[in-house]
Amino acid sequence: MAKMAASMVESGEDAFRKIFKFYKRRNPPPDFSDVIDFSRGVPSDKVIPAKLDLVAVSDTEAARVGLQPVRDWRAFSLQGYPGFIFISNPFLLGSQPFWVRQCLKTYPQKPNVCNLDMHMSSSDTQDIWGKSIHGLSCPPSGKREPKTLLERLRWVTLGYHYNWDTKTYSANHYTPFPAELNLLSFQITAACGFPGFNAEAGILNYYRSDSSLGIHVDESELDHSRPLLSFSFGQSAIFLLGGTCRHDPPTAMYMHSGDVMVMSGDSRLLYHAVPCIIPAPQGHTALEMEDCSLASSLRDSTVVEQMSEQDWAVCSRYIQSSRVNVTIRQVLGPGQSFPETPSHHHRTDAGQTDGYHEGSVDGERSKRMRSSSCDFVDIGKT
Repeated sequence: MAKMAASMVESGEDAFRKIFKFYKRRNPPPDFSDVIDFSRGVPSDKVIPAKLDLVAVSDTEAARVGLQPVRDWRAFSLQGYPGFIFISNPFLLGSQPFWVRQCLKTYPQKPNVCNLDMHMSSSDTQDIWGKSIHGLSCPPSGKREPKTLLERLRWVTLGYHYNWDTKTYSANHYTPFPAELNLLSFQITAACGFPGFNAEAGILNYYRSDSSLGIHVDESELDHSRPLLSFSFGQSAIFLLGGTCRHDPPTAMYMHSGDVMVMSGDSRLLYHAVPCIIPAPQGHTALEMEDCSLASSLRDSTVVEQMSEQDWAVCSRYIQSSRVNVTIRQVLGPGQSFPETPSHHHRTDAGQTDGYHEGSVDGERSKRMRSSSCDFVDIGKT
């Protein structure tokens, strides 16, 4: 990776774009030997243990949202990326299925907003889960079947709903943020040294096996002093973390199911991207329902509910070939309010204004909205 990035910089080419295309290519498949795998938990000259606040979150508070005791978390930082924290699957065994179900069954419900609302009536998108159960419950027939609404889902917004046209949030486009997701985010950020985090906006991205996320910066929030959180469920992904300039060569790392990333401080406004989704290695998915009786072993105040076998059958079928990413942000700082006339100029590249684009990052034909404020994937045809 280092040699490849160096040669690109020397030739005056965009190192980030080249490395993105390197990992996105399918034939020949890329060499993943330089990709950092935090799940191995082996410190190196690049990977160093991250310091957590071990008393900020009690064991009971952690278990309430399905998390292990903070002292058992495997948290890491990267040399050269101050403020970046990677937590390798801090979830208790059996708690991921609950969060997968929330992402697939609960969060796409109205009044939340999704990509299907852009070209379907509100009545048609009223019950995405209910209208998809039959198609995802039946065994594959071997024939080409129409995609369910759930399989056509590409994004969902929560709380302050991001405006894809103006690249802004506004006070008049808001629905209540899910309390349990706010609590999960609060516990994670508190343990990472950010007490009082208030989850105000969320963007869920639904990745197919051929999806990717373009190179971008998350900067539409009015307060950049608060961290950005990212949760990954389902199949694995390659995540590229660059610098403050678009041409800075990125560092590649795996994101497995259950992994959490916190981007704060100097790392809050770094360019990043997801060039490809890859099959999760053994033991790195939420595909099994073992210990889904977890909720009964926790205190009555837990938000991690028991789920039915039918619900998990649908969730399991979906994530066998897909990934769900949840990014959480605090939009406003203390005492801040939205401007009367919001600024519409944001960047995905130095000196460029982002918006609607035809074609993916590497030129393939698929329609995608790219945003500097969210993890956005190639949405293709829905």
